[in-house]
Amino acid sequence: LQLNASDDRGIDIVRGPILSFASTRTIFKKGFKLVILDEADAMTQDAQNALRRVIEKFTENTRFCLICNYLSKIIPALQSRCTRFRFGPLTPELMVPRLQHPHVLFSRVDVTEDGMKALVTLSSGDMRRALNILQSTSMAFGKVNEENVYTCTGHPLKSDISNILDWMLNQDFSTAYRKITELKTLKGLALQDILTEIHLFVHRGGGLGAGSWLTLGGEDNNHVSPPVLLSTVDFPPSIRIQLLIKMADIEYRLAAGTSEKIQLSSLIAAFQVTRDLIVAEA
Repeated sequence: LQLNASDDRGIDIVRGPILSFASTRTIFKKGFKLVILDEADAMTQDAQNALRRVIEKFTENTRFCLICNYLSKIIPALQSRCTRFRFGPLTPELMVPRLQHPHVLFSRVDVTEDGMKALVTLSSGDMRRALNILQSTSMAFGKVNEENVYTCTGHPLKSDISNILDWMLNQDFSTAYRKITELKTLKGLALQDILTEIHLFVHRGGGLGAGSWLTLGGEDNNHVSPPVLLSTVDFPPSIRIQLLIKMADIEYRLAAGTSEKIQLSSLIAAFQVTRDLIVAEA
């Protein structure tokens, strides 16, 4: 017996189909009956308490499988009667062959190699999300490439992040603020998503990829510093720590519902202070 507990989540479903199925014994077959409850965390408290009694009463001939997303929404009495199995996100090595399966990629879907990488990256190991993005991008654009996938999900492109970092590190404050604001308005980007992508770059301490470079320090009113290839720049530990702390504060304030304009100003200021510190140490 397989039920979607998010659809039928009341006590009636436990007292009805589940109870009648579990209470009957098989005459000519050996083994156990199996009851599978998908999204069991959507069940009400009364339904979970009733299910506890059913599990206790018919444990000799029936086994129960509860599938949930949030363990905290399952009452402790049910948790203590079950063996827990946690499943982590899927790895790209498992996702890509499945996404390339003929039943998934029917002949009308045109998926490029960079589009497949974008699907795997944005889904973060969630196969359902990857399939939803694939279907949405295919219906909206026809061709599933990296740019279309990022555009369909409203996620900032790598080239956008490259430009934003370029402006924050190489332009003066007013120019950087104006250009980033124009880009956010043009493409409908959220500062939270931009901050997440920039954090990955700062945390890893790597470059933006082959062929991308920034003139770290740039040219301002006081000094001119020589061009530096960004892929070879590694923030000193003390400076990187301070920058990560600033970015964490901005992320916290964004989550509290503060103004994006003010937090964008704070983000640009943090990177320009970092630029000046690196130039001063060079």
